[in-house]
Amino acid sequence: MDRELLAQQLCALPIVQYEFFETSDLLFSDRVRHICRTECPQYGKSWACPPGVGTLEACRERCLRYPHALLITTMAETCDIADIAATLATRAPHEEVTHQVNALVRAQGAETYVLSTESCAICPQCAYPDAPCRHPDRMFPCVESHGILVTEIAERFGIDFQAGSNIVTWFSLILYR
Repeated sequence: MDRELLAQQLCALPIVQYEFFETSDLLFSDRVRHICRTECPQYGKSWACPPGVGTLEACRERCLRYPHALLITTMAETCDIADIAATLATRAPHEEVTHQVNALVRAQGAETYVLSTESCAICPQCAYPDAPCRHPDRMFPCVESHGILVTEIAERFGIDFQAGSNIVTWFSLILYR
């Protein structure tokens, strides 16, 4: 992987910050999964979310099969950060950037596993749990669905994610080998 070339390509995208690191630095916690279970309306409704993504241990093992990681962030302004619908409406441009970055990494011959912001919005109705995912090649599970403490990683690498009262920071992880 030519990180220098990739860094140049990343500068052409609307990425606020990024960081390369090793997946051994990832922290997994059932506390994140607890939030999914108790607070997220998508829990149990998508292949991109728990329990569809598998157990925390299965997610950890899947992630660690890829030794390298690239964390990217974008930011968007929303009219009211407390309005979850308005906040989620700002997510699509981040997902497009995530697809672009994944394509750049794959163009260098790397195999990737991508985690992003989605509880998956590709299909109007997810096939979960009655049938397999219709688009496993396009669906990026949510970072939190894998129990990853993404804000801890951001803090460790000096990535800003609190930019103001109505600014949302979106995270994606591109794991690669």
